[in-house]
Order: sequence, then C-alpha cells, then structure tokens
Amino acid sequence: MPAYSKSDLDRRMHGALDVFKHDLAGLRTGRASTALLDPIQVEVYGANMPINQVATVSVPEPRLLSVQVWDRSNIGPVEKAIRNAGLGINPIVDGQVIRLPIPDLTEERRKELAKLAGQYAEKARVAVRNVRRDGMDALKTDEKKHEISEDEHKRLSVEVQKMTDAVIADIDAAAHSKEQEILGK
Repeated sequence: MPAYSKSDLDRRMHGALDVFKHDLAGLRTGRASTALLDPIQVEVYGANMPINQVATVSVPEPRLLSVQVWDRSNIGPVEKAIRNAGLGINPIVDGQVIRLPIPDLTEERRKELAKLAGQYAEKARVAVRNVRRDGMDALKTDEKKHEISEDEHKRLSVEVQKMTDAVIADIDAAAHSKEQEILGK
C-alpha cells in the first residue's frame, strides 16, 4: 500500500484553505457580517454555547447586525457575551432583539486588521507547506520500498508542487482581496 495519496493531500490542503477563509470572514471590515459573531460563546443553561444556538443572527442593513434571541431569559447573557467579545460593538437591547450597529473603522484599526489578515495568510501557507512536506516524505518512502520508480517519484513530486502552488495562490488572492476590503480600496 503506497504511503502517498493525492486525494488525502488535496483534502488537507483545501482544509487549510477553508480554515483560512473562515478566519478571514471573522475579521471585522466596515460592513456587517454574521461571521463576525461566530466565535462568540454565550453562557446559558449552565453551559457555553455558540451564539447561533441561542439566537438568529441576521444583517438587515449593511452596517447593522440583528440578533433575535429565542428565549427571553437569555437576552442578558447574550448581550454580556457580545459586550465582552472585544469587537468594539455596543449592543442595543430592544425587546427580544439585540441590535448591533457597526461603527466606522479608524485608519489605525484598519491597518491592524489588514496585518492580522496577513498573519492568517502566512499561517495557512505554512499549513499547506507542511502538507506538501508530508506528501514529499510519503513519495520518498514509497520509492525506498520500491512501490514507485524514480521517474514516477519525480513526476508525482512535480504534481504535489503544482497542487501546493495552486492552493497558495488561492490563499494569496483571498488575503489580498480581504486586505483591500479592510483598507476600503
């Protein structure tokens, strides 16, 4: 059984890309996004739950998030969780709805967020390169066990490198577009 598996490498590389895109979605730009509240955990019923399990989050306007809390008794904990999340957003409670107006970003904050997007991108690139290294090691192992020939090893190495380059190009493109969005260009 060969150690090298193209589908496994592809799955792992795209997994790193998906995690990166999810991280980017959580970065606050000037406009509202439901992904902004994804990392928030609310303490209800004696447990910590993701906000989307106790309320419906929607975007009624480009600069406003609306959190419709299902159980009236959870309004306080949800508001507290949003306030303590460090997003720089002030929740406004209106009955069972909590409104979150998204303030304008300062130039300094925009630069910090753009830098953070760059750090996320680098972390994703490293993850993809680690997957490539694993793939190259698997090819060496297969060649040593005489399961593939030297020529096949070279051909598959090029294939792994092309896969890596394609995924890293996707990461770079996503990072660039997010930075442009954050900086308002």
